[in-house]
Amino acid sequence: MTDVMYSSRTDLWETPQEFFNQLNDEFHFTLDVCALPQNAKCENYYTPEQDGLKKPWMGTIWCNPPYGRQIGEWVRRGFFSSIEGNTVVMLLPARTDTRWFHDYIYNRSEIRFIKGRLKFGGSRNSAPFPSMVVIFRGLEEKR
Repeated sequence: MTDVMYSSRTDLWETPQEFFNQLNDEFHFTLDVCALPQNAKCENYYTPEQDGLKKPWMGTIWCNPPYGRQIGEWVRRGFFSSIEGNTVVMLLPARTDTRWFHDYIYNRSEIRFIKGRLKFGGSRNSAPFPSMVVIFRGLEEKR
């Protein structure tokens, strides 16, 4: 697992359960839009085969997307889903130099930078990158 974590062989990073539980206590998620059956964080979830980018996002959404080239599409979808009235909480690598960060996150969301490095999927080693939680609040929450 360690070799995979420090390589580009995967862009799927399982959310640490305790970390998720703390956020779930605050937000009460109803849908995990990017999960595998063995690590889904909500009773309702979309798998890669279902393609959460193409499915409806409704309710209070949890999203820990693949950290590869499509990450910007997930962030864009989260932003626009919040405009439709949903609350979307995303666990993302803290890549503040990217276009997706500046186009959809910066000055448009709540950002919580995570102190230290997360240990994804029960790995013994911490991730080789910093992380952040991004919260896109639905329109009804902003009123």
